[in-house]
Amino acid sequence: MGYLAAVLKKRNIYLVVFTVSILGLAVVQYQYLKVGLNLAKVQFNRKIGTLSEQIKQELKGNNKLTFLVGESIKENQSYFTLEIDSLKDASSHFFNDYLTEKLVSNGIDADFSYSLSARDTTYYLKSPIVFREARNLVVYPIELEGYLPKLLNQRMVLELKFKNLNSYFLSKLNGLTLPSLLFIMGIIAMVIWVLRTFYWQRSVITTTNEFINNLTHELKTPVFSIGLASKMLEEHVPEDKKQTLAIIRQEVERLKLHIDKVLELASLETKKRVFALKRMDFMPNMQKLCVEFKAVSSLEGVSFSYNLGPGPYIIKAEASHLENAIHNILDNAKKYADTPKIELETYKEKGKLVIKVIDNGRGIDEKDKKRIFQKYYRVTNGDTYEVKGYGLGLSYVKKVVDNHKGRINVESEIGKGTTIFLKIPLTKNGKKV
Repeated sequence: MGYLAAVLKKRNIYLVVFTVSILGLAVVQYQYLKVGLNLAKVQFNRKIGTLSEQIKQELKGNNKLTFLVGESIKENQSYFTLEIDSLKDASSHFFNDYLTEKLVSNGIDADFSYSLSARDTTYYLKSPIVFREARNLVVYPIELEGYLPKLLNQRMVLELKFKNLNSYFLSKLNGLTLPSLLFIMGIIAMVIWVLRTFYWQRSVITTTNEFINNLTHELKTPVFSIGLASKMLEEHVPEDKKQTLAIIRQEVERLKLHIDKVLELASLETKKRVFALKRMDFMPNMQKLCVEFKAVSSLEGVSFSYNLGPGPYIIKAEASHLENAIHNILDNAKKYADTPKIELETYKEKGKLVIKVIDNGRGIDEKDKKRIFQKYYRVTNGDTYEVKGYGLGLSYVKKVVDNHKGRINVESEIGKGTTIFLKIPLTKNGKKV
């Protein structure tokens, strides 16, 4: 239950961080959008100001357009063969075309309408397009000078009317808003995919660990039976066979340790267990480990020698795990050579206990060095695995060394063997040196 609660807590943290990040990104984008809209409004108003001055100057004199508009407003058809309504309609369209051309030349292509009126009178000229709703309508008045006001003896005002300018400004910012929205959607999609993949992998790891746990627990029963049977045989075995029986019992114990190691590896990955490090002298453990490994190696035709530097080796350790990690390295060393020759050396250097294992195996390629400590990874020879295994040993070693706050280094050359260094911090009076 504790692990499940931890996973749920971690998931909730991820979701909160993800949600806050997306909301923060959306707020930032919204602020940038507001700044963009304000800049667009300022630029639009500047263009309208320039346009107003141009219109005032061009409509100041008597020209074909002003003459047509003036006669239309006065409803004077003496110069034209058109009816009054037709004259007003023609004037409205000509004036609309003029304003459209002026707007476009100033970089404004928004929908607009206009009205030309004399203040406090009924004289006016309307745009062919009339916005029926006054909502979201922005009006820019331009007071005309010159010919038309003098002709009508009235103050003439041209009102340019624009509807939904915010939509127009947004359309101009599409080059920024659309990519930003697409990028945000892409980020959301990628994060969701990563989270789904993460939880799927978590599920796979949990299922795998459950399988390993069940399998290792099933293995414990026959191992216990073998150990019990060998103990019962001990009293009836001839003296010359007792060494063989001792080796059987020793290997049964090692098999039990390996089973426990697999269980521990699963618990380490799920954070169910924390290493209980104790201050101790690891020198006797190293001596015992080397003596036992030498006895087994002699029966297997493996050359093993060791040189333990002067002690004591005062470290903070969980002895069983550290011993298992060293056993794993020694076991690997004898697997990858036709005539295995292994050397183990220990010494103290710069506040560290260094455990050095040298073998004469085929060596490890540079591309494999960084991956040999990954779970289930195994070095291949072409498309085949020369040595049977599951790729768990070195992964376990790395976790053990990390939990001892140590380091593991690998030096290897193809065809010449491999040297592995375990470096565990030494302590003195309970403090690191």
